[in-house]
Amino acid sequence: MSTEKQIIQIALAGNPNSGKTSLFNALTGLNQKVGNFPGVTVDKKTGTASLSPQVQAKVIDLPGTYSLYPRRADEWVAYNVLMNVEKKEQIDMVLLVLDASNLKRNLLFCTQLIDLKYTVVVALTMNDLATKKGIQIDVEELSRELNIPVIPVNPRNNKGIGELKKVIARLAMQPTIPHTKDFIATKDLAEGAITKLQMQVPELNDYMALHYLANYKNLSFSQHKKDIISGIEQEEKFSATKAQADEILQRYTRIRQIMQQFVVEPDPLQKKLFTEKLDDILLHRVWGYLILVAVLFFLFQSIFWLAQYPMDGIDWSFTHLTNWVSGVLPHTWWSDLICNGLLAGLGGIIVFVPQIMILFGLITLLEDTGYMARISFLMDKLMRKVGLNGKSVMPMISGFACAIPGIMSTRNIENKKERLLTIMITPLMSCSARLPVYTILIGLVVPNTYYLGIFSARGLIMMAMYLLGIVMALIVSLVLKWLIKVKEKSFFILELPVYRAPRWKNIGVTMVEKAKVFVLEAGKVIIVISLLIWFLSSYGPSKKMQAVDHKYEVLEMQTPKTNAATLAQINRDFGTEKLENSYAGILGKTIEPVIKPLGYDWKIGIALITSFAAREVFVGTMATLYSVDENNTATLQQKMKNAKRDDGSSVYTIPTAMSLIVFYVLAMQCMSTLAVVKRETKSWKWPIIQFVYMTGLAYLCSFLIFRILI
Repeated sequence: MSTEKQIIQIALAGNPNSGKTSLFNALTGLNQKVGNFPGVTVDKKTGTASLSPQVQAKVIDLPGTYSLYPRRADEWVAYNVLMNVEKKEQIDMVLLVLDASNLKRNLLFCTQLIDLKYTVVVALTMNDLATKKGIQIDVEELSRELNIPVIPVNPRNNKGIGELKKVIARLAMQPTIPHTKDFIATKDLAEGAITKLQMQVPELNDYMALHYLANYKNLSFSQHKKDIISGIEQEEKFSATKAQADEILQRYTRIRQIMQQFVVEPDPLQKKLFTEKLDDILLHRVWGYLILVAVLFFLFQSIFWLAQYPMDGIDWSFTHLTNWVSGVLPHTWWSDLICNGLLAGLGGIIVFVPQIMILFGLITLLEDTGYMARISFLMDKLMRKVGLNGKSVMPMISGFACAIPGIMSTRNIENKKERLLTIMITPLMSCSARLPVYTILIGLVVPNTYYLGIFSARGLIMMAMYLLGIVMALIVSLVLKWLIKVKEKSFFILELPVYRAPRWKNIGVTMVEKAKVFVLEAGKVIIVISLLIWFLSSYGPSKKMQAVDHKYEVLEMQTPKTNAATLAQINRDFGTEKLENSYAGILGKTIEPVIKPLGYDWKIGIALITSFAAREVFVGTMATLYSVDENNTATLQQKMKNAKRDDGSSVYTIPTAMSLIVFYVLAMQCMSTLAVVKRETKSWKWPIIQFVYMTGLAYLCSFLIFRILI
């Protein structure tokens, strides 16, 4: 007896904020992967779900969409998959997520899918919220009226998931699945045009034919096919706008009848829900902004407050590990590589894991509770003044984690000019890669003092750096608004999700996953560059290095063995001079005249160059440089604090540190981001402009900060 499973392909569809992602996670668990839809850069999430011993499903999570009339790039992706024009995603069934608390609006998309003649299974979510609103749905009668299965589910606690899987598996096992009757009389909308098109393409049903007529110019048809449809359009005087308006009107007329029959809705004058009461405060024109500032301050304060002890513990552990390894291994080039290259670079990665986890955990908390969408709403008025709208806020907030997903999420912005402006300014948001740089420099020069017992000086400076990035982004957007000549009206329509208790498991999983990404992805770059910096710092032109070796051999021979202090000083001077004559030292000294006006020495110059691969490499570079230079057991922060210039003054004064922080706030030091900008804009023009304006802005502002504070 064969045990081979039947495999079906399911498209998971639904309106945004309907619980689609939660259902996808409940069905597929950890069996997920992320790629791109063929030919486009919109994320494609797929997963496998075991429905029964006989049936397994490949689930494709389509981008959220409100109807089959797309406007945004991601809606076009969902539309193309459902229309099956390119025959790349053969859909066997559509699993549609309907929000029970917004049933009328959700049913529009549902009825369109029914008329496309798909096998549709409805997962009815948000039932608890519907109950709180006083909405009662006769699920059985609704299912009978639509002639499709309707299963109430709650993906957050796996309620109804088993029943949903059984229904899908049962439908998959049926040899033939009878199509439902049309929800509305589609052919009546344009009978002549639909009939003529079906004569040319017999496999089209009425509703599919209507969409071919309406959107053939935007679909990847052959030119011959487009000419045929264009000819029918002209012969029958087909108007896509009129057909769409008539269709929507007819659908909502029937949806209204269904709602009256099978859904009991509350009196609109009933008392406000908790969500609405809370929004009166959080979206208030005064209190809303004060609360937002307080939330952001708490976020940045927590990065220092909560992470301090684990970071100190990790730093202490790596310092002692390096000391122990150095004492155990023989004094050879490879032991030096392990101690001052590998362990120094690795310590520069691991020490910042607590802060990365806390940052992403708190951001996920804001998203999970529903507050993140309120931030978009609050910022819309300000955004419009600089050429953006509220939809630009989410990519910018995503930029606090990483600019790359932030830039990719601009696909939700329909207006081309606003999308381009958002792409150009998102890298100015202080991403998590900048966090290690801020932390170590602020910790170096800002005392750990508190004002009024609760306001940390370090937390305030950290928040100021994040705000500087935001303010500069708005100023740049205002300038580019007048330079980029694209005239296109935009509208900001935002659905505010209800407030919900956070899913702590989800927050924990996100924190662990982001830490893994930081260690494994950023860590690879940091380790490779740390090893490269070790090599460049340990070796140099043979004549110069031999001269240094000879000089200090003579000095060591001339110094009595009993004079330990002098020998230790000779050893330190030897490390410093050897570093200055190494390849890294030569490179640093070459660029030093350019960066000296900003208060930087040649070692900082090396870190600036390596940081263009990835900003977080700064810490690994400094760890390697100072390990090679001093070769002692102090922590990196202690080594940087002890660093001296040629005249004996400290390198990391307040003017230098603040100048360096500002440079990292504003500079474009991420090759990956530039590559993504090129991919999203389909031109090298914009990433080049972005690199030039951000680097120039960083240099100018760092110069001014240094001169003001000096």
